[in-house]
Amino acid sequence: MTVPTDSTAMVGRDADLAELRRAFDRAAGGEPSAVLIEGEAGIGKTRLLREFLGDVAAYADVHVGRCLDLGTARSAYGPLISILRSIVHRVGVAEARKAVGVGTEALRMLVPELGDGAAQRDLTSPDALRGAVVALIEAAAERAPQVIVVEDVHWTDDSTLGMLSFLLRTLQSGRVLVVITCRSDDVRRGDAVSRFIAETTRARLIERLPLRRLDADATRQLVRLIAGDSLTEAALERLMERVEGVPFFIEEVACCAAGPLPDSLRDMLLVRFDQLDDDARHVVRVASGGEGMLSHSLLAELARLPDERFDDAIRAAVRGGILSVDGDQYAFRHALLREAVHDDLLPGERARLHHAYAEALEERATSLDRCDRSSLAHHWRLAQVPDRALVASVAAMQEAKSRFAFASAARFGELALELWEQVPHAEVIVGLPHVRLMRQLGSLLRNAGEAERALVVAERALAEVDESTEPAEHARLLRDKGLFLANLGLPGVMELFLQALEIVDRAVDDDQLHATLLNGLAGKYMLASMPREAIITATQALEIATRAGDAREISVAHNLRGTCRTYLGQLDDAFADYREAARFAPRSNGGAELRYHVNYSDMLALLGRHREAFEVAEAGVVRARELGVERASGTLMGQNMVEPLLTLGDIDGVKARLSAVPIGRPQVLNDQYVVLTRIRVLAWQGKVDEVERLREEWMPSLRRTGEIERQAWYRIIEDEIALAVARGQWSAALDAVVEMTEDKGFVLLHAYRLLLESGWLVAEVRASGHSTDAAVAAIRRLWAVVPSSVRDDGWATMLDSLLDPSIDALRGAIDASEKQDVPAIMRGVTRLELARMLVASGERGEAQTVLAEAATVATAIGHVPLQESIAAFGRASGVTADGHVKDDLELTARERQVLELVAEGLSNKQIGERLFISAKTASVHVSAILRKLGVATRTEAALVVARR
Repeated sequence: MTVPTDSTAMVGRDADLAELRRAFDRAAGGEPSAVLIEGEAGIGKTRLLREFLGDVAAYADVHVGRCLDLGTARSAYGPLISILRSIVHRVGVAEARKAVGVGTEALRMLVPELGDGAAQRDLTSPDALRGAVVALIEAAAERAPQVIVVEDVHWTDDSTLGMLSFLLRTLQSGRVLVVITCRSDDVRRGDAVSRFIAETTRARLIERLPLRRLDADATRQLVRLIAGDSLTEAALERLMERVEGVPFFIEEVACCAAGPLPDSLRDMLLVRFDQLDDDARHVVRVASGGEGMLSHSLLAELARLPDERFDDAIRAAVRGGILSVDGDQYAFRHALLREAVHDDLLPGERARLHHAYAEALEERATSLDRCDRSSLAHHWRLAQVPDRALVASVAAMQEAKSRFAFASAARFGELALELWEQVPHAEVIVGLPHVRLMRQLGSLLRNAGEAERALVVAERALAEVDESTEPAEHARLLRDKGLFLANLGLPGVMELFLQALEIVDRAVDDDQLHATLLNGLAGKYMLASMPREAIITATQALEIATRAGDAREISVAHNLRGTCRTYLGQLDDAFADYREAARFAPRSNGGAELRYHVNYSDMLALLGRHREAFEVAEAGVVRARELGVERASGTLMGQNMVEPLLTLGDIDGVKARLSAVPIGRPQVLNDQYVVLTRIRVLAWQGKVDEVERLREEWMPSLRRTGEIERQAWYRIIEDEIALAVARGQWSAALDAVVEMTEDKGFVLLHAYRLLLESGWLVAEVRASGHSTDAAVAAIRRLWAVVPSSVRDDGWATMLDSLLDPSIDALRGAIDASEKQDVPAIMRGVTRLELARMLVASGERGEAQTVLAEAATVATAIGHVPLQESIAAFGRASGVTADGHVKDDLELTARERQVLELVAEGLSNKQIGERLFISAKTASVHVSAILRKLGVATRTEAALVVARR
């Protein structure tokens, strides 16, 4: 006789429960936290979670979303919809709409009760949806701590994983605890769940709580709680050997431990089932075909029993510990029980059961005017009705796409392709050509971040193109393949766009498609550093978009043309283009508008107009906030605010803004640019270890992007220089500049500021006693390539004074460094170099004053490497930045001996012979002396000795 078990005390999980309570305490204190409870099937994840939620329910709002076992037909945002609806129910519709603001339209796609009628997808975007989800949770957390639970994430859809990843990366503050449970033995290496766990763990976004098997003492304690003292010691030992410390198995075996133990796990799980009467077994079999919670009405309809017999069957199943009741819904007490009963069905029984489910769901959908198409696809597929499964799969794909759940939509598209071959006249049944289905699938895969698979699908689709294929469809396929190649950094992109344009020119009367293709090609030319070709192509796009009245493409064409005209130094025309881009952008539903703010602020910064760049980027952030996409699309604008602030030396403003930007993921292009900025900021602060940690994780992705986008290549070089400077490796930093000058590609304006600041590197390398002639010549050659309309006279004065220093030139450079928009470090660098020159000429009093000014600048802007360089020169020269002139040179005894011989005019070989050391060792000592004295030549060192 089995004994129902669900009321026993939890055993062996005190430490795990304490970890969850600590995570909740952190969250309740305003520090968002996330915990992943993981372990094998039956290990007690749900039991632990139930115990924890019972503890915190009085202090927090708890929202639970369950993932369902739908095989490959997983509902888009399945668990999140339940969670979001629960939050809206708690805070109220009015408060939810107020909190989400402009994002309400996006959130209505998941929570329809936020408004009337169908949500208008065209008025929103994926970024708006992500921002709305976070905004709702943050608003709820202001009224009470929020505990968000996602159960059985191993069954979830890819779009839910993407939203969870965004949520964990974006939440910077707030009383939010996210708890996720996962059956670890159902996670396959390399699948989406495995990648999610690895990425969030590596980024320190989630705390993993693996549940271990119970030890012998805990197992014995649990058995005694279930079976009492009736078991003999022999039976107990036999049971413990069989269950191996898994709590659910302990419960199941303990219930029948007095008799023979079942031979297999499946038989053990079916012991309870086999002891039910016929009606109860029938109802349980029917329930095994469903997923998650089953409504009373649906289960009763499918069971087809008289009411009294149905109620008696339910009571028996509940008493037997198989089903549980929650309000007017039923569920299996454990997923393993459902799986065992369902697997015990014969093939014909299983197909008929799912056929009944599918028909019932379709009938209910007609009366309710809605349907979970993912469940329909799941049931028709298991019912082995391929034509109806195909229709449901395509409908589920379109539904998921409409919610911006691209990864989930792609899975349904792949299922549709799999079913296509089994269905005669499939094209007629679904109303969609096979080639178009593959093109849509490729686009979905690309939007889901799976460009490699998208490329495979596009190539398969192109292989099917024949004379029956619509020319516009063919052109779009070529365009899409080009986009996929670009995402992967592979060649052939422009050729595919040109092929697509040839088809459109010849056989397609669609101005919007034509303008889009031309703008796409112009963008590829721009990224490939072919600005003249880009200008010609964007001009063609502008003419066609104007004829079509397409405001978005008009704005994009002006934007692209303005950027490329800036690269060529055609500034008047470029600014005219940007004005037109701004004029047409507001009519484009946000996309072109944000693109304008990003590109225009970037161009202003490249021209050295940093304050204007900040203002344009700031206005872009405000607009992104108005559109509800500040947390996603707005991050790039936030980065464009940080860059000019850093250049101008506002390190406090930089840190404040950068702290609000999530770290992101290496495979996301916008996140890559944010990390490049973050690396520059960290190097500025001298945080070498943090820079190296970021580079280790991000450099593979960054270098791939650098091969495609030349602007990213410049940014990578800039960060390499910044890291070398932070390490004090001046020669390595200067070598990176020289390498940049030797590149044969088109010179973008990204080199402009780098060349100016490279004057500091030249000064430091020269001060260490090494030749800089070749580097100076290379820098001057590249400087001359920068368009004359861009080069500022003041910047040229500063660079010349550092490449060929003199006291008068450096005084003029200091005056130039005080002008508006000049990179802040130049105020310190020019003064440092002047101090060196003054020391070398014996004017130590003035050198002390100038060096103190340099130190003040370096401290004010928080530039640690500059501070260290100033301090090092002060120590070496005896002129400290705090105004004291030191009597001692701080040289070692051997260095003093070498310095005296240098003052006598001896060569390294002669010094070596005099001191019985090698000429190479003498050379090392001389280099150290020059560095400590802050001078460049042996003559200057001798003068220092003479003045003392």
